[in-house]
Amino acid sequence: MFLPKKHNPGLAVLLMIVATAFIAATTLFAKALGGDTLGPPLHPFQISHGRFVFAFIAIASAVAATRPQLTRPHWGLHFARTFFGWGGVTLMFASVAFIPLADATAIVFLNPVFGMILAIPLLGEKVGRIRWSAAAIALAGAMLLLRPTPESFQVASLLALSAAVIMGVEIIFIKKLSGREAPIQVLLINNFLGVLIASVAVLAVWQMPTAAQWAVLIALGICMALAQACFVNAMARADASFVAPFSYGTLIFATLYDIAFFAQIPDWITLTGAGIILSGGLLLAWREARLRQLP
Repeated sequence: MFLPKKHNPGLAVLLMIVATAFIAATTLFAKALGGDTLGPPLHPFQISHGRFVFAFIAIASAVAATRPQLTRPHWGLHFARTFFGWGGVTLMFASVAFIPLADATAIVFLNPVFGMILAIPLLGEKVGRIRWSAAAIALAGAMLLLRPTPESFQVASLLALSAAVIMGVEIIFIKKLSGREAPIQVLLINNFLGVLIASVAVLAVWQMPTAAQWAVLIALGICMALAQACFVNAMARADASFVAPFSYGTLIFATLYDIAFFAQIPDWITLTGAGIILSGGLLLAWREARLRQLP
């Protein structure tokens, strides 16, 4: 399940699309848990705690069943990656309680842009005009989604923007981990450390979930584990430059979930801003692919 060997681009695309559906579903569940439809709203710390606990249980069960070969991990890099990942996902879950899923998802998709910018001082990478142009395009889309006028500005959008920045930092540590350890080991350790971090953070805000909230927390964790498994399999079955653009399917599913479950029809600002961010992200992905092809 986690360690495919055959090159299969068609299946890779399908797996990536399925992964995006699961990822968008986690934000849908977080929005439901952060509202009052299932009981008293849960704090974002408690929602992210459930995400890590139940995802870890699912992934640990898969590891126990498949018994992959594990190597000695780099605990420092794992902890840094997980800490920023936990912070990013918690802010993401906090934002979707107040703004449409499509808006929050589009803004969080800025994380590769911030990862590129942060790679300059932290990894010593050089950034050319095309990548700077892609970053500027994506940031322009984000500014539109922030609706920076007194009548329409939404403070919760800043939570999604902060999530994008923090996830950009996470990308730096993901790059440092890249190639060091098997993907299944990275996922297992990431979720294990996530449980530890989230368990400490949730102590001050813990409240007993209702039966419905327990069910949704479990579904959220399982969806995240399935999303990670599909993502890893997709990346292993085709070139990253070919598969990565399909990750923007998350935005499509988030929009569909908004319409189906919350009757939130995206307005022209959402559609335009998301389209601009998507254009910048695809340009950045194209440039990254070209750079990897250079000798």
